[in-house]
Amino acid sequence: MQITNISEAKASLSYLIKMVQETDKPVIIGKAGKPVAVLSAYKKNPSPRRLGGSWEGKVKISDDFHKIDKEISDSFYRTSIFQD
Repeated sequence: MQITNISEAKASLSYLIKMVQETDKPVIIGKAGKPVAVLSAYKKNPSPRRLGGSWEGKVKISDDFHKIDKEISDSFYRTSIFQD
């Protein structure tokens, strides 16, 4: 793994990118002798994104889900805040 400082990386960024692409080895970029970043080749994830989440197939929504229960509705709206 190659280590280079920021000023060298700025001056030779195109070369460093080409080297990373060809060798598939990352380059560490440092500042004041300490590593601060890594330049590495981009790897596209070959597996398709899985949609649906972890609850898919485990939860069933009732057919009357959208219906409002009168008792619950009254407990919210039949108060001193929402007067008739």
